[in-house]
Amino acid sequence: MAGAVAALVLLLVAGIAGGWWLTREEDSSPFAGRPRVTDGAAGLSYAIPEGWEHAEGKKLIGAFTSSVTKEHAGTGTGTDTGSGSGASGEGGSTVLAGRAAAMPQAALQQQAERAARSNAVFFYPEGSSEVAESRPTTVGGRPAHTVALRVSEGKRGSAAPESAGGTGTGHLRLTLIAVDDSRSAFLLGIAQPGGPLETREVDQVMESASLT
Repeated sequence: MAGAVAALVLLLVAGIAGGWWLTREEDSSPFAGRPRVTDGAAGLSYAIPEGWEHAEGKKLIGAFTSSVTKEHAGTGTGTDTGSGSGASGEGGSTVLAGRAAAMPQAALQQQAERAARSNAVFFYPEGSSEVAESRPTTVGGRPAHTVALRVSEGKRGSAAPESAGGTGTGHLRLTLIAVDDSRSAFLLGIAQPGGPLETREVDQVMESASLT
């Protein structure tokens, strides 16, 4: 991938000490040596795990500028991030990136929680959600806030049982990053169903993010 090659060149010319530290951090990550998405529009880079796909140039909905997806065995298509909405009845994992307006650090928590809930309504229009985690973090040294929701497909908070053709409770995480004074960026991860393994893998992809 051209972006990965360019990033490697920049790393090498950055200096021996700095390059050694960055390489060492990469080597200790769960996705060391894996290809990465370089999203120039969002200003983010993130890993493509084994078994995941990045369809470069794919038309995405809304403010999303790049994505990686994984189809879960036996569940058909993955979470819909194309022209339609709703994740009901579909199994898979996806991580998407996008660009947004400038965001003061003091507003990160409120806006991240609001955006997470809005995406839960969009992807689970007949479901419900509850906050599992909301905490400050950093991405590439910049302030950020991450919010995780437990989401269900069923109405009134009841997840559709797998035996009835549903895929149960899902996992949705949104991380909002104050990139600089002129813009912010975000990562949205969804796992359906949101079991421990699927949830951890989506979270690890998001944690692999860096600024470009």
